Amino acid sequence: MPGFISMTSRPSLGGLSSRPSFGGMSFGNLSSRPSMASLRSTISRVNTELYPERGSFVALNLGHSLAELPHLAQKMYIITQVLAAVSVSMGSMAVGFSAAYTSPALASLDSQNSTMNVTEEEKSWIGSLMPLSALTGSIIGGYLIDALGRKMMILVCGPPFIMAWILIGSSVNVMMIYAGRVIGGLCVGLLTLSLPVYLGETIQPEIRGILGLLPTTFGNAGILVCYLVGTYANWWVLAYVGALVPLIFSTMMCFVPETPRWYISKDRVEDARSSLQWLRGSTSDVEYELEAIQVNFEMASQESSSLKDIFNRSHIRPFLLSLGLMLIQQLSGINAVIFYTVSIFEMSGSTINGHLSTIIVGIVNLLATFIANALIDKLGRKILLYISSGLMVVSLVALGVFFYLKSTVEGVVSEDEAFTQWQTTVESLSWLPLVSFMIYVIAFSLGWGPIPWLFMGEALPAKIRGPAASIVTALNWSCTFVITKSFPGLVEALGPSKVFFMFTGIMVIGSIYAIFFIPETKGKTLEEIEEELSGRKAKRNRKISTISGLQMK
Repeated sequence: MPGFISMTSRPSLGGLSSRPSFGGMSFGNLSSRPSMASLRSTISRVNTELYPERGSFVALNLGHSLAELPHLAQKMYIITQVLAAVSVSMGSMAVGFSAAYTSPALASLDSQNSTMNVTEEEKSWIGSLMPLSALTGSIIGGYLIDALGRKMMILVCGPPFIMAWILIGSSVNVMMIYAGRVIGGLCVGLLTLSLPVYLGETIQPEIRGILGLLPTTFGNAGILVCYLVGTYANWWVLAYVGALVPLIFSTMMCFVPETPRWYISKDRVEDARSSLQWLRGSTSDVEYELEAIQVNFEMASQESSSLKDIFNRSHIRPFLLSLGLMLIQQLSGINAVIFYTVSIFEMSGSTINGHLSTIIVGIVNLLATFIANALIDKLGRKILLYISSGLMVVSLVALGVFFYLKSTVEGVVSEDEAFTQWQTTVESLSWLPLVSFMIYVIAFSLGWGPIPWLFMGEALPAKIRGPAASIVTALNWSCTFVITKSFPGLVEALGPSKVFFMFTGIMVIGSIYAIFFIPETKGKTLEEIEEELSGRKAKRNRKISTISGLQMK
């Protein structure tokens, strides 16, 4: 920095200016004074030398003086971060609408007034082509998200997503619907890869849990909107409504910046500083956080990066943990429920209208995400996973038992009075599927819905974040395709009770996985999480927040 010269400085990393030491100051310009960033860096190194037992990669580079607490506490700036999170989350709303489209649309295609006749096989492809093409989108997205940037990736998805819905709405045959679902699915795959990475790289740790759940909230809102409109509109009108959502998120994304970490990866330090200044507020001192991002990137870039780096010893643990969470999330059966909600309620023989039931489930699903928003940074990720797993097991067992009793009663013809009473009892439980579904979606929205995506954005190391996130997202959509394509056949071959019992067993395994393998990431910076999961973590006595600068013992 001009006028503040150190006789003993350390080498610059990625454009970082040299920092002074207390013992080596000289002044080339007496009218100048050291910046706060310089003082913080100096105090950090002195503290590290005085208290080496507190040292770690993060502590060495990111220490703060307790004397700065009052000043730093005034700089919690979240308005622009909320705007960025909402803009990104509108993309998740488009994903939710696309996922839920199958349920009301297939019911509309089956109606007597339908302008198109489709077979059962064609219906299954309408449902499963979206996740299949989303798989493709997530694979190619691993390269594009690093080449184009996180923001540009999201923006690129807007126009083709709009055209996909217009193509479906104007379809005169099932092949046009197929084409629209394929194009829309590609956009869904790119979005589901980009959204958590963007939020993970822009939101500060103190509010990352809350704002990180906004995509889930908006995704569930998209599902609810689709159910509501689908109750009153046919399949092609519903498609035109779907085109409005990507139009909105594309417009909003024009006003938010690219992530600072992507700019640093492209050696665009000034752009990174401007982006960080926009996100943290014009009066905030962002030099400290910018330095942390640069140092972390420099360390990750010391060796050339390739796809095989994912399987390095320091990277494999967060990668496998993310894969495991995504696998359990999809094998829980959630997309079978979302894609075939109306059909499942009709199959249960519920006295409640199938469309009304889906609306109730959609409302409960949305409300549950607000509960998760309020709890995730108070209880932490692991506690919510425990609660989510337990409630999902209970609800799936209830569904399995109900369908077992229903199929048993229907398979027996008897005039026996005791059997008739038993049949009446089963019929009186027609409310159970709706209640079980409500508990199921509440539980899913509390934990297993948002946390795998949030964990992916938090835990994947910067060096492999693009390709690793691509593989994890691809696994997610692979499972979605398998579940949605095979669910009708499994129900026909095994019966609904065995299918729901199968999902129950998977969630029991998920509970064990969450307890013994998933670390808590609440309140930690991306650099701290990467340090811990890579095995570099040293024993420390305090936690440091790179954003607020608070030191807590």
